[in-house]
Amino acid sequence: MQARFTPIKIALIIALCGAPIMSIPASAAGQVATAGVAAVQPGDDFFNYVNGEWLATTEIPADRAAWGATSVMGEQTNARILQLIEAVPGDAKASAEAKKVAAFYTAYMDEAAIEARGAAPLTPMLASIAAIKDKAGLQRAIGASLRADVDPLNATNFFTENLFGIWVAQGLTEPNRNVAYVLQGGLGMPDRAYYVGESPKMADLRVKYQQHIAAMLALGGFDDTPARAARVMALEMAIAKAHASREDSADVLKANNKWTLKDFAIKAPGIDWPALFKAARLGDQSSFIVWHPSAVTGAAALVASTDLETWKDFLAFHTINRAAPNLSKAFVDQRFAFYGKALSGTPEQLARSKRALAATSGALGEPVGHMYVEKYFPAEHKARVRQMADNIIAAFGKRIDKLDWMAPATRAQAHAKLKTLYVGIGYPDKWRSYAGLEVKADDAFGNAQRAEAFRTAQQFAKLHQKVDRTEWAMSPQTINAVNMPMQNAINIPAGYLQAPFFDPKASDAQNYGAIGTTIGHEVSHSFDDQGAQFDAQGRLRDWWTKDDLAHFKAASSKLVAQYGAYRPFPDLAVNGTLTLSENLADLAGMGAAYDAYRAAMGDQASVALDREFFIGNALKNRNKLREPALRQRILSDGHSPSQYRAATARNLDPWYPAFDVKPGQGLYLAPTDRVKVW
Repeated sequence: MQARFTPIKIALIIALCGAPIMSIPASAAGQVATAGVAAVQPGDDFFNYVNGEWLATTEIPADRAAWGATSVMGEQTNARILQLIEAVPGDAKASAEAKKVAAFYTAYMDEAAIEARGAAPLTPMLASIAAIKDKAGLQRAIGASLRADVDPLNATNFFTENLFGIWVAQGLTEPNRNVAYVLQGGLGMPDRAYYVGESPKMADLRVKYQQHIAAMLALGGFDDTPARAARVMALEMAIAKAHASREDSADVLKANNKWTLKDFAIKAPGIDWPALFKAARLGDQSSFIVWHPSAVTGAAALVASTDLETWKDFLAFHTINRAAPNLSKAFVDQRFAFYGKALSGTPEQLARSKRALAATSGALGEPVGHMYVEKYFPAEHKARVRQMADNIIAAFGKRIDKLDWMAPATRAQAHAKLKTLYVGIGYPDKWRSYAGLEVKADDAFGNAQRAEAFRTAQQFAKLHQKVDRTEWAMSPQTINAVNMPMQNAINIPAGYLQAPFFDPKASDAQNYGAIGTTIGHEVSHSFDDQGAQFDAQGRLRDWWTKDDLAHFKAASSKLVAQYGAYRPFPDLAVNGTLTLSENLADLAGMGAAYDAYRAAMGDQASVALDREFFIGNALKNRNKLREPALRQRILSDGHSPSQYRAATARNLDPWYPAFDVKPGQGLYLAPTDRVKVW
């Protein structure tokens, strides 16, 4: 499962990959796990103490780059959704949206029809690009290609292959108005680091990516593809050099750049911006927020300086590359050869049925989710998780009250954030309508194109609507959770609320250690290094006293140093700055969940149950990755690798007596060195 987080903290994700959490009897909770042959003590390596035997005996499936808890949950969820879809044709009471879900899936599974069409669906799109005669036409084409396809939950830089990304959300300083954000894009590899990195591994990936460009262009019917690919690669290298780094991209203060159309002309010459925005169906917008100014300025300069034919090849390649999953086998296989095998180290491609389910959920997320929750997420589960969330929020509030360094004015603002926090459990309060989306059971390619256009229209329509703080960023069947500081809201989808993360039959200790720490994590994101910059209304505003902010930054810097010392490979360490927000949320979330669990258990709480709590959290983080995937995660993901997330417990005092951790052990921290922020 791809990590669902962007360090651009407008959307904060936790993606806790691992394997199933089992029920843990108190009598077994203290047993030492084994990793290979040698016994592992919890004070030396807590992750392997809990998960060592599993790591030693588990094989990552050939069609995966990683395998763990959320992978297993995903398999179960997919099996359930597939049963629901297969039942639609025989259900006389099936809703219109359920029928669209079934039609989308059916079309994607119709390989014979897709093979028969071959590359034909691309013909009008590529012909349109070939017809571009001048730079004015190029700029209109770039504008027309822009979609609301940037998923802030899926990639560090709001990744998009379009030259620019468009994202619609409330304003950073105007929380009552939706605005259009312009973001960097135009790269086919995950991040600028893949273009500018000097290691042999990065150099090798660049060679393979250029070969992939050539192969895709050849499949699209182009000639002289090695030369075309070389030009496209050189253009992307130039685009990447203008991109913001992940660390800069995560700094929301650097993103708050309101540009009028006049500003675009002055700050990013080389493009007729009014014409581009008109082609993008954004001509009625007089201003935008430019998240990545250097990238926008750099791309505009490249539009002016780079020859037209290179740009046409660039557009053609990315058109083919984006469309490949919905084309014939040759396109699908070539895309997997690079993105699956070369980039992630995955030997085999997912079965078509699994890809079909993913595509269906991506296109019709809420209709699929509606079907799922009606069958698998009863009201009593929602009520129990809601109570847990209320308890964790109350515990977090008490932790705020105990902060001796926080001034009364700052404390009042923090409590205001907690009081107005929207907590979405399971599914949205109201469902989106998909009545305007046409889905045909014999047109997989067309369905994908229409779904993308439908989503863009939905998002652009928000520019003329009131801000909805209860709008969900995830579909209910998603195996993930999210915090959205601008909305001051969190979503905990129903897909995430199943055993073993949430088990109605399990003890409070286990549930608070598993799903409770996730809820605490998401609540804590409202108070991490990025979320704390937004007030109770979701406005980017400094609500801290000078001394409070200094203390917060000093405490955070200790966490940066702690995680920066972890080195999974001799040549690659964890980036403590890149992962700070997630590490802060792990730490504060675990603390709040522990307090809530203790309060819920009352006199029944014990050291044995404490062990169950901490082991439940470490099991939740159970995950195994192939080396290329782990390297990619370290370079591009805001989350630390799983073994270091499990080690967060070393900062909590109750962890030490629970496992008899002593000075001299690898994870031991003296009481004064244990990081405490919230």
